[in-house]
Amino acid sequence: MRVFRNTTLALLLIPGSLAGAAAAEPPLPDAIAAPGLTVALTTHAQGVQIYECKAGSDGKLVWTFREPIATLLLNGKTVGRHYAGPNWEHIDGSAVAGKVVANAPGKTASDIAWLKLSASAHRGRGVLSGVTTVQRINTQGGVLTGPCEVDGTFNSAPYAADYVFLQKGG
Repeated sequence: MRVFRNTTLALLLIPGSLAGAAAAEPPLPDAIAAPGLTVALTTHAQGVQIYECKAGSDGKLVWTFREPIATLLLNGKTVGRHYAGPNWEHIDGSAVAGKVVANAPGKTASDIAWLKLSASAHRGRGVLSGVTTVQRINTQGGVLTGPCEVDGTFNSAPYAADYVFLQKGG
């Protein structure tokens, strides 16, 4: 009888645990959702957002985004890189460039925005060849704060994000 009670308790807990895990993953903001597309690849990025100190429209010096530099990781292994353009290159020789078409705020004020980008160019053959859309989600960090005092100086802010590469069909 004792084994039966423990088994029953375990069976009751498992569905609730699974439902909780699924519920913990919130849907993407509508602005960056891409219904009807299939995931070709999802990578995690670790890197920095580079900023340059420049005069803003009001003439005051402000940090202005210049470019990202990040390593793309899959299961803890380097599979590519992300850099200015924006561009993503995979170790199989394929690459995609993108153009921002929508954004949504990061989870905190220190997190860069989540993005939806449309593919604007491709190079090589491989996993990124058919990509039509790239999403930057789950951002952490990347926003630079603090004084910008010398025109032309550079600074960086560490960031992490997930990049989801999407394509048509299945």
